[in-house]
Amino acid sequence: MHVLGIDFGTSNTVAVLRSADGRVRPLLFDGAPILPSAVYYNSDGRMLVGRDAERNARMDPARFEPNPKRRIDDGSLFLGTSEIPVPQVFAYVLQQVALEAQRQAGQMPGQVRLTHPARWGERRRSILVDSARLAGLPAPQLIPEPVAAASYFTSVLGTAVPPGRSLAIYDLGGGTFDATVVRRTQTGFEVLAEEGIGDIGGLDFDHGIVEHLGKTYGASHPADWQRLLTPADDRDRRYRRMLYEDVRGAKETLSRTASADIHLPALEVDAHLTRAEFEDIARPPLERTVDCLQRAISSARMNPADLVGIFLVGGSSRIPMISQLIHSKLGVPPQTFEQPETVVVEGAVRAASGPAPTEQQPMTRPTSGGPVSPAGHMSAPRPPVQAPQPVQAPQMLPPQTNYQPAPQPQPAYQQPPAGRPLSQEPAVLVTGAAVIILLVVFFVLLSVIV
Repeated sequence: MHVLGIDFGTSNTVAVLRSADGRVRPLLFDGAPILPSAVYYNSDGRMLVGRDAERNARMDPARFEPNPKRRIDDGSLFLGTSEIPVPQVFAYVLQQVALEAQRQAGQMPGQVRLTHPARWGERRRSILVDSARLAGLPAPQLIPEPVAAASYFTSVLGTAVPPGRSLAIYDLGGGTFDATVVRRTQTGFEVLAEEGIGDIGGLDFDHGIVEHLGKTYGASHPADWQRLLTPADDRDRRYRRMLYEDVRGAKETLSRTASADIHLPALEVDAHLTRAEFEDIARPPLERTVDCLQRAISSARMNPADLVGIFLVGGSSRIPMISQLIHSKLGVPPQTFEQPETVVVEGAVRAASGPAPTEQQPMTRPTSGGPVSPAGHMSAPRPPVQAPQPVQAPQMLPPQTNYQPAPQPQPAYQQPPAGRPLSQEPAVLVTGAAVIILLVVFFVLLSVIV
């Protein structure tokens, strides 16, 4: 049975597929293991997902939503002139994952594991479950992100975490920050303490960079800069979208290099941003995340030195300054990864699971008052998602704790029972008579000789 793991993120969604032999491979979308969570509601009634949505965003930004997960509490989204419920918007993204998983596996995976922030309540989790079913996926098993990340460290990296020991997860994504302390148990992991900040993530660093640029270029080009901040028409909205795309690219570049250029549309200016300038922008919110991490460790009644380790996950954790701040404030160097975006989802498919859901829901395509057929970014036609069929579990014999060998067949000839009287055996009687006769003969001969 194939197991599909999905980490539906604020900016990006990642998914992996575990086959029956235990091999794990990422799903690729346009050749990349990351699917932008963006959606675009086209004028012809089609919903575009991922990079297709991003490419079309410049045509009509009012139909575009780059970060639908941040709108989970809004109830519905207005895309163009249509109002679409949030679970249906989520379902378009998850359906793109379902299509790719079915294409690679040849069938719908038998089990789905969806990750979620540890601080999410029942209402948000139920929205995620409804979205998965609308996308045609089997009833998903929900796994808290820090538990999935901890499972990655033990199963993939072989990190020694004996039962009773704990580790901390620093998770900085596109929209939120979460700090969690989990403890190893005999069957998996349990959450000891959790803290979070809802307004710190990669998107907020992007806004910080734009505000920094506005201090220079807003003064020299006030009218043009104002149109970038508050676009009045489609052209201005396209310029604003282009600006934020360049800002995000520059931010990612500064994790590897000392400087980056940002093109300012309408102003026809290439702004220069250094890593030092970016760190000045990011330092205050990043210090808040480290303080939040420290509170989570204290809430678990532990010291940083008591932990097996502090692990950084989430795409925004690539910022080099984070490791420096944690090391200087907590005295423990954190552990980083080459692909922090995939840590959670890979751990999800390897985590110890409880009873798998048995209810399979037929696929229902999301609708919003008119025909809406999701179109992902696909270079070739995809096979349609078929309604998953219930899988009959094989009958398993209970384990034999006291094994007894099967009784062996008895031979036709059986020995007489022990303790049987000798007088009852004919052969014994004949032998006794012969002995008596020999003794009589012996005494007769002896008397004759004498």
